[in-house]
Amino acid sequence: MRVAVIGDVHGNAFALEAVLREVRAAAPDLVVNLGDQVEGSADPARAAAMQADLAAAGALEVRGNNEEKLWPGGRRSPLSRLYGEWLEAHVDAALLARLAALPLSARALDGALFACHGTPESPWDSLLWVWQPDPAGGGFYRAREPRELRDRVEPLAAEVVLCGHTHRPGATRVGDTLVVNAGAVSDQVDGDPRARWTLLDLRRDGWTAGFRAAAYDVEAAVRWSVLHTPFGEGQAALLRSGTFDVRGG
Repeated sequence: MRVAVIGDVHGNAFALEAVLREVRAAAPDLVVNLGDQVEGSADPARAAAMQADLAAAGALEVRGNNEEKLWPGGRRSPLSRLYGEWLEAHVDAALLARLAALPLSARALDGALFACHGTPESPWDSLLWVWQPDPAGGGFYRAREPRELRDRVEPLAAEVVLCGHTHRPGATRVGDTLVVNAGAVSDQVDGDPRARWTLLDLRRDGWTAGFRAAAYDVEAAVRWSVLHTPFGEGQAALLRSGTFDVRGG
C-alpha cells in the first residue's frame, strides 16, 4: 500500500505540476490532499482544476483554514479580503464552493488513516508544533509537549495521522501511531523553495514516511503572478526565498 500526500498548494499550479509528475511515477494506491488548495497567486484557477481532477479520481480531501476563508465572513485581515475578492473574480464559483464544503477531517483504509489540515478540532491550529510568537516580531515553531500530543492522537485510534498547515515536513511516533506533517507544495518556510510532498509506504513492520522535494520553475510561477495579479511582488519574494513567515486570517 502506497499513499501520496500533498497539501498547502496555495494556488501554485507550477509547483503542483512538478509534484504530480512525481506522484504519478510513484503510482500510489491513494492520494490525500490536506487543504489550503487555492489561496495564492501563481495560477490558482488551474491549480484548483487540477486538484478537482484528483478528487474526481478518488483523492481524499479535507479543508484547510484557507478553505474556511471562503465561508461568509471567513476573511479577517485586509490582505485576506483582497485575495478573496480577486479569487472570486478569477476562479470558477463552483470550484470555490466545492472547497468551502470539504470536511474538517476524513478517514481512509478502513479507518487506519486519519487526515486533517491542522488538528482534528481546527484547521487553524497545528498538531506537531505550536507557533510561538516573538514579541520582537515574527515567531517560530516549538514542538508540542509530548504528553499533550499523545492526548490528542490516541483517541483517534489510527495507524497514521496526517496533518499540514505548518509548511514544515516531519514525523514522529505516538505509541503505535505514525504522525506525519506532509509539508507544503508551495510557500516554504525553511529557505528551500522546492515543492514538498510525502509518500507513505505500508511494509511488514508498519508504515513509513518518505519526504520528497520537487524542483519546479519558480520564475515561471513568479511571472504568472506578476502579469495576472496584484500580488506579484509578495509572491515573488515568497517563492524565490522559500521563506514564509506570515500568520493570520
